Amino acid sequence: MAVIREFVFQGAEMLLVLLLSPLLTGFVRKMKARLLQRQGPPLLQPYRDLIRLMRKEVVLADGASWLFRVNPYIIFAGTWVAASLVPTFRSGLLFSWSADLIAIIALLGSARFFLALAGLDVGTSFGGIGSSREVMIASLAEPAMLMIMFTLALIAGSTQLSTMAAFMLSSEVGLRVSLGLALLALIMVAIAENARIPIDNPATHLELTMVHEAMVLEYSGRHLALIDLTSELKLLLYVSVIGCVFTPWGIAAPDSSPLALAVGFASYVGKLAVGGMLLALFETAIAKMRVFRVPAFLGAALMLGLLGTLLLFVSRSL
Repeated sequence: MAVIREFVFQGAEMLLVLLLSPLLTGFVRKMKARLLQRQGPPLLQPYRDLIRLMRKEVVLADGASWLFRVNPYIIFAGTWVAASLVPTFRSGLLFSWSADLIAIIALLGSARFFLALAGLDVGTSFGGIGSSREVMIASLAEPAMLMIMFTLALIAGSTQLSTMAAFMLSSEVGLRVSLGLALLALIMVAIAENARIPIDNPATHLELTMVHEAMVLEYSGRHLALIDLTSELKLLLYVSVIGCVFTPWGIAAPDSSPLALAVGFASYVGKLAVGGMLLALFETAIAKMRVFRVPAFLGAALMLGLLGTLLLFVSRSL
């Protein structure tokens, strides 16, 4: 009975992140429109877009290989599994032993690799440009993410997210400079990984600056729906990681009561709402930077993560 119960909670976790990811994207779009004094699209518009794309016929380029057709499913599956490993409303889930930052970074890196291959597969110039820019961003974002992971692991003594969340709730943490540096670096990496302003603008198709959209221009129908849903899952994943590690308040323990689980769900939704509002405010207040300035932006994130790690080697209290 206990195993069945854990399977139910793990399935609820996977279904929760899948259902809430389009809602988070719609909420960010709505908040940005309100900040610009516009009505904006409906909150549920991402769901309608996904349903519309699922109903459309798939159109494939003449030079597309079997890899081009399989890639959307691989990318979606890897990102969905990574998002499902992050503790949201309850810790100690069935697969919490694999809810490791290293595993999540590896899954996201694999999804990025196949997405870059998809951009190169057809042989269009836009796909090649987008793939090269994506790999350039990844070459700086992944080392920064690893340095952030080292900082958090040195503080919490583990790379497992449930252990990190439990440690951050304890009184042993206190105010640490290294944690602040890791948080700032993680936010910068999340902006770059999700192709958000100032790195990229997901709402436009400007060929001189687009990164993510250039790789998926040849996709249509259900393939494009899976790619869009993957992007929404990735945004929710990074907000969930920030909420789990740096603001773990409200996450229910493994043997919690139904009331504690309800509180955990409400706190998770609240964290997503706050994260969406802050993202909309940031993107409204800042302009997009030139592509050639992206390495400097991610280099700063790498240096912040490295500085946080070095501070812990100097003094454990920092």
